[in-house]
Amino acid sequence: MAGNTSLGAKPMPNNPPVMRRTFIHDLVMPARIGVYPHEQNGPQRIRVNVEAWTQDDPATDGIDRLDRVLNYERLRDAVHAAVAAGHVKLTETLAERIAGACLLGRVMRVRVRVEKLDVFEDAVSAGVEIERQRIGLSTSDRED
Repeated sequence: MAGNTSLGAKPMPNNPPVMRRTFIHDLVMPARIGVYPHEQNGPQRIRVNVEAWTQDDPATDGIDRLDRVLNYERLRDAVHAAVAAGHVKLTETLAERIAGACLLGRVMRVRVRVEKLDVFEDAVSAGVEIERQRIGLSTSDRED
């Protein structure tokens, strides 16, 4: 039954937004993170990956200007600021902090992966990945 929304189905928009994914991969840095006493004595190495989705404007394709895209340097700076904000016990808490720092301006959705690199001798890393989305982004929120 086309168009029937009584079963909870929502009609698809005619023109779904065109999205652009901007990312920072494998950003390695020291972080003050952990619940165990040996983790609270100093920083440990983490690796962070961030992917941020913005609504793209196909009408501006070919316009070679920084103000029409998300500057990935801002993503990197947001990660550094979130990590520098102080000790957290949980990797999940740091991932949420980073997501909040990156989910600003024109960013509609963000995926954040935080990995501790030196936790286990028999594993490259251990960590968490989260995805967060803003609802109802208006055109006035589209500044970087």
